[in-house]
Amino acid sequence: MDGMAKEKIVEASENNVSGILYKWVNFGKGWRPRWFSLQDGVLSYYKIHGPNKIHAISKGIRIIGEESRKLSKKQNNYYFSDEKRHPKTYGEIYIKISSFKASKSDERKFYIFTGIKTLHLRAETREDRQAWMDALRATKESFQRSWADSVALPESQEIAISTGTLRKRLTEEGLSEEAIRDCEDIMNSEFAVLQQQLRLLQKKNIHLIEKLRQLQAEKMELEAKVVDETENSMHGAHCSGESMPEDCHGTDSDTDEEKETRVEVEADTDEEDDVYFDTTEFLGADALSGQSSFKLSRESPGAGSPPSRSATHVDGANTVMNVVDSSYPLIERRKRLPEPKEIEKSVSLWSLIKDNIGKDLTKVCLPVYFNEPISFLQKCFEDMEYSYLLDRAYEYGKQGNYLMRVLHVAAFAVSGYASSEGRTCKPFNPLLGETYEADYPDKGIRFISEKVSHHPMTIACHCEGRGWVFWGDSTLKSRFWGRSIQLDPIGILTLKFADGEVFQWSKVTTSIYNIILGKLYCEHYGTMHIQGNRQLSCKLKFKEQSIMERNPHQVQGYVHDKTGNKLATLIGRWDESMYFVMRDIAEKSRSYDPMSEAVLLWRKNPPPEFPTRYNLTSFAITLNEITPGLQEKLPLTDSRLRPDQRHLECGEYELANAEKLRLEQNQRQAYRLQEKGWQPRWFKRENDRNTYRYLGGYWEARENAHWEGCPHIFGLNVPDTCQD
Repeated sequence: MDGMAKEKIVEASENNVSGILYKWVNFGKGWRPRWFSLQDGVLSYYKIHGPNKIHAISKGIRIIGEESRKLSKKQNNYYFSDEKRHPKTYGEIYIKISSFKASKSDERKFYIFTGIKTLHLRAETREDRQAWMDALRATKESFQRSWADSVALPESQEIAISTGTLRKRLTEEGLSEEAIRDCEDIMNSEFAVLQQQLRLLQKKNIHLIEKLRQLQAEKMELEAKVVDETENSMHGAHCSGESMPEDCHGTDSDTDEEKETRVEVEADTDEEDDVYFDTTEFLGADALSGQSSFKLSRESPGAGSPPSRSATHVDGANTVMNVVDSSYPLIERRKRLPEPKEIEKSVSLWSLIKDNIGKDLTKVCLPVYFNEPISFLQKCFEDMEYSYLLDRAYEYGKQGNYLMRVLHVAAFAVSGYASSEGRTCKPFNPLLGETYEADYPDKGIRFISEKVSHHPMTIACHCEGRGWVFWGDSTLKSRFWGRSIQLDPIGILTLKFADGEVFQWSKVTTSIYNIILGKLYCEHYGTMHIQGNRQLSCKLKFKEQSIMERNPHQVQGYVHDKTGNKLATLIGRWDESMYFVMRDIAEKSRSYDPMSEAVLLWRKNPPPEFPTRYNLTSFAITLNEITPGLQEKLPLTDSRLRPDQRHLECGEYELANAEKLRLEQNQRQAYRLQEKGWQPRWFKRENDRNTYRYLGGYWEARENAHWEGCPHIFGLNVPDTCQD
């Protein structure tokens, strides 16, 4: 065995350590002891089952910590040599792709960041923490040295460049030896410059990746410090004289299971790892990387805007067809919100929700400063901004092109997420029985929505277009994970065309990140199945953004028939545009460029001329507007008449807060009304399917102004404009 091999074995032996570390699990369990073992560059951890049952310790492993050494001595000799025993590994961390950070607020704590999850760890003493940190760093450095030796260009020896072929060719041309040597010198000097540039790029890349990991680790430390301080302050308040004794010692109803489900910081939690789909499942890694906006060899005319009278559209077979005639009556709608009358207060979201850890956030009463001036009822209609895609889908079906129909339906399903980019404020929770109508003849649609259940909060909607009807209901299930809020929509959306073809799908998961620190942003991820009742269906995957992702918000999918044959591929981003290719591009070689054949289906509308602090789109700005002559036609339950929402739109924050508090106090009786058999006015629950369907009659009642039986749920008359 040579000296280098011996050196590596000695180095590995010194870095292989084991011992007890306390790991943060969640707010219910807190810090729990785990047996950690660092061997061959992998940090594994196991649960400790009793005082004499820890993970088997291999020979030559250094034990860190006095308590760990005492525990290891209690093991029987046969236990250490028993190779048949394989305790369950609850986690493995690969050190070569991880970074570490010691806490500045606690001399025993440190963090391990992998890029996907963070381990919050605590040693018994400061010396033990230092020993663990030294072992981890030494292991990481050994990998970095071996990696640098294998990939770095040699400093003292240049890469050999053969000039034999060049010399032979120049000799055949009759050049002199001096001229041939000059050509060789020129070529070698050019390659030397390229080699130097490659070295610089390698060093820069390594430095940037390491810097990114360090910044993320520092961010995790700050967030963990905030969580720890909040936990301590909450515990102190609970055990003070201001609260009941049960709050300190627990009650019979406060079971361990309930404690575990209260909240979990976004860290490693001894649970099964989340499953993430591969971004290259449909496309090669180089197919979309680095492209912030796609460039096409051809584009469907008018694909990014509603169709006009003279608009044509190019389908997959390069045939041209007329789209829906759009000689709709034009209604002038506003392009900006009223100027705020007051200066908005700065309020910390974390300071409000920290006392509601573990609660359903739909029941948490937040100040009006965290709302945007539209309700969830109006938010449902915002998904219809690009309804012209359904008009086109209907026309394609009339021509017998059902593949283009399902492609446009898929683009419509994605387009509903485009307005969420940059929207960090929460829509108003509707009152029980609150409604919203939207009559947009210029878009050829009319829409009605109603809050049909208080607990759980459920909203039902119904929209009629030109040759199609769209309906559905939605219930949001929310979970608070410390640094993020996860929203899982429950409900089925249904689209039915006049010729009988039906498509159904459900929305994907939405998460809001950086609740504690950093800039708030939202992300949509999951799989959307658009199921058709005839031959064609569609499957779309919304990719979850990773920390190293350069091209976020990706959506990838395909259209398939009943036998599973892939007929077309969809690619794009939910905040930008969607394209299709008439083939299964996953079967192509990695050198194939899908964008060379891609055709634009949909593009997001440009931002409004007058931006709002809520980042509302041009379409969203019009949702709460009361156009001339409209207020006399509205029922008393319409969201436009809600006073707190109207005051917020006008920038009257104090009045909005007071009205919101008044309405929420009145709404506390809604659950009792629901228990007594309260029923929605315009929708009925289908017991066999557990969904809500529109009963009809709303637009007839509106035409005749017959609103008898509609409760005055707001209790105040709201002007259609802001008062000076």
